[in-house]
Amino acid sequence: MVTDIPNQGVLLPDRHPQQELFVCDIADAVLKDDMASMEHPFFSLSKKRDMQTRRYERGPNWIEIRPSSLGLATIYDKDILIYAISQLMAAKNEGRKIRQTIVISARELLVFTNRHTGGHDYELLSDALDRLQGTQIKTNVQTGGEEQSDTFSLIDSATLRRDKKTDRIIELRLKLSDWVFNAINADEVLTLHRDYFRLRKPLERRIYEIARKHCGAQDQWKVSVTVLKEKCGSNSPTKHFRYVLKNIVENDHLPDYSVTMDSDDNVIFYNRRKEKAVSSNFDFHLRDRTYESARQVAPGWDVYAIESEWRAWLNGKGMEPPKNPDKAFLGFCEKWQKQRGSAY
Repeated sequence: MVTDIPNQGVLLPDRHPQQELFVCDIADAVLKDDMASMEHPFFSLSKKRDMQTRRYERGPNWIEIRPSSLGLATIYDKDILIYAISQLMAAKNEGRKIRQTIVISARELLVFTNRHTGGHDYELLSDALDRLQGTQIKTNVQTGGEEQSDTFSLIDSATLRRDKKTDRIIELRLKLSDWVFNAINADEVLTLHRDYFRLRKPLERRIYEIARKHCGAQDQWKVSVTVLKEKCGSNSPTKHFRYVLKNIVENDHLPDYSVTMDSDDNVIFYNRRKEKAVSSNFDFHLRDRTYESARQVAPGWDVYAIESEWRAWLNGKGMEPPKNPDKAFLGFCEKWQKQRGSAY
């Protein structure tokens, strides 16, 4: 039986349950990630300095990743890119002009990515920027219809502004690479669940990314353990990789997707949304953008739980399927929020 809500005890705590909602960027931006880095293992899964040069090939596509003296950029360093992409996509969707250089509040970044906000956490941002700029990538994977086969970094440059009294980082100014910016301009991004930042282990984050990219809105997606290991960019022995996978299966805590393994050494991802949708008398499915809008209409609430209540209400009333399910669901969310208020 696929559950609707992952095992919350396995996730990191929500460190900022009452975010500064008066800050528009934090409240309104939906998590976005570029599809190319979700598909290919650009980032190290190691918590230690990773000095290994890597090359991956899949069909006609190839990618080579070279570390700087500080090591490869890590999956945690990627949080900065996810934040930047999320902010730029939010601005773009509002019709605002976006630029390749973005200025980021250090505190807002830490809150958005569910990190602590102590002095050491600010300094970790500096190290992350150095790795993002220092890691060199060469690939024929296209973004925005352009193939960039020269060597480049994920960010072209970065500048930190510090408080003169405390020496604490206040602001980050970074210029995204053409490769990343092309992906944003071409809308080659996907929405992530907010609980992505609550996943504890690097491999959990990477597996969720892959599920989001490949399973997407499908009912399910199957992949062999061997191929999944390669897609993750894991250097662990296959036996250990399989052991970690079994823990994920047992805990059933990934956002959006439930995971099982079969006797043929395959991993199967099941879409939690589809499992929920087919449990009612109505077989229509809502669009991803509708869920994004619902989170803004009813901030803090589990929109899938609201959807369950809405479908149960439709069933109980014996109503015909709505002509515009997405619009009808958002209307239900508005009434829900007015009656119960924000969940924050």
